Amino acid sequence: MFLVFYTALAAAASGYASWRLLAHSRIGAWGKAFAGLFIFALFELTPASIALRIVGMENRWTDLVAWGGYVAAGFLSFVLTFLVIRDLGWSAPLTFGRLVGQLNKKRNGVFPAGLPQDPVRRRFLAQGVNAGIAAAAVTFTGYGIAEARRIPEIKKISISMAGLPDALDGFRIAQITDIHVSPTIKRPFVEGVVRQVNTLDADIVALTGDLVDGSVRRLSGDVEPLADIHARYGRYFVTGNHEYYSGVERWVEKVASLGFTVMLNEHRLLTHAGGRILLAGVTDYRAGTRVPGHRSDPGKALAGAPPADVKILLAHQPKSVVAAADAGFDLQISGHTHGGQFFPWNFVVGLTQPYTAGLHRYGDMPIYISRGTGYWGPPLRVGSPSEITLITLRAA
Repeated sequence: MFLVFYTALAAAASGYASWRLLAHSRIGAWGKAFAGLFIFALFELTPASIALRIVGMENRWTDLVAWGGYVAAGFLSFVLTFLVIRDLGWSAPLTFGRLVGQLNKKRNGVFPAGLPQDPVRRRFLAQGVNAGIAAAAVTFTGYGIAEARRIPEIKKISISMAGLPDALDGFRIAQITDIHVSPTIKRPFVEGVVRQVNTLDADIVALTGDLVDGSVRRLSGDVEPLADIHARYGRYFVTGNHEYYSGVERWVEKVASLGFTVMLNEHRLLTHAGGRILLAGVTDYRAGTRVPGHRSDPGKALAGAPPADVKILLAHQPKSVVAAADAGFDLQISGHTHGGQFFPWNFVVGLTQPYTAGLHRYGDMPIYISRGTGYWGPPLRVGSPSEITLITLRAA
C-alpha cells in the first residue's frame, strides 16, 4: 500500500513540478514530456529501493539506488515547496486584481503588481524565478546533506522533577534514537556516535527505537560498534516502528547480543546512591498492528513493579504520553519525530504527534522528545539538527 500511495503521490508531484517549472520555457512538447518523465523517475527511485529491500535484494548497487533516490527526493521536496510558495504568492494578487477588474466592470482580467502584462516579459520573469527556485533547492540540499552527515553534537537537558530525592539529583541519562542505520548510514557514523556517547560518563544509555532500516543480514556489521558503549547501570533499548519493517524478532536478538537490555513492555529497578529508579520500556505505539504480541502497553510495563522514587518510561513515539501518564509514570523519553528533519515536514509532523521536539509537560508529567541521532529517507537536516541527548534529573 505504501508503494502504491507513494507512486500516485510521485505522479502528482512530478506532474505539478514539470508543469510549473516548464510552462514558460521554450522547450517543445516532446522535451517537456521527457523532462516530466525524468522528474517522475527521480521520485520513483525511493520506492524502488524500498521494494528491492523488501524482496531481499540488499547490496552495494541497491545502496546506490537508495542514495540517488533519497537525495533526489530531498531536492525535489524543496523544489515543490518553493513552487507552491511562489504560486500562492502570485495567485493572491492575481485574484485580487481580477476582483477589482470585475468591480470596475472591466471585461479583461487585471494582472497583479509585479507580473507584467507583456507575454515576453512575463516569460522572462517566470524563467528567472524558476532558476532562483532551482538554485535555492540546490543550496538547501547541499547544506542539508552536510548537516545530516556530521556526527551529532551533545544536547544537554535538565529536567526538574517534584519529589525527586537528593540521592537521584544529578542522575544522567544519555539518549540516542532514530539512528536509522541503512543504505546511507553505515558503521563509520555509528562509531562516531559511540565515541560521543562515551565522553558523557552517563549512568544509563537509552536507545529509543528506529535503530535500523534493513535486515540483520545486511546491517549486522554496521551496528556492531554499539557493543562498545559504556554506562554505569546499563544500556536499554525499546523498539521503534522501523524495527517492525526490518524483521523485529531478529533485531531484538541482535541488539540484545550487543549488551543492551531490550524492554518489550517490561521494567527494571535501578538503585543509585540509595535512590530507586523504576525504568520501563514499551514497544512502538503501533507495534500491535504488525506483531499482535507486541501491543504497546505502559500499564503492563509496570505490572509487578516494586516501589520506586521515580518511574521513567522509554517509548519511541510521543503518542504514548497519554497512556504513560494514566499508568503513573513521572517522565517519558521519546524520539520518532526527527523534529521534522527539514522544512516543510516539521509542520506535517506536528499534525501527527502531540509534540515535535524538546521538553514539554503533559499535565504534571514531563516528556522529552529528541530530534533524533541520524535521519530517515533524504539525508538532509535543515533547521532541525540531530542530537545525542544528555538528560540530567534535578530535584524541583
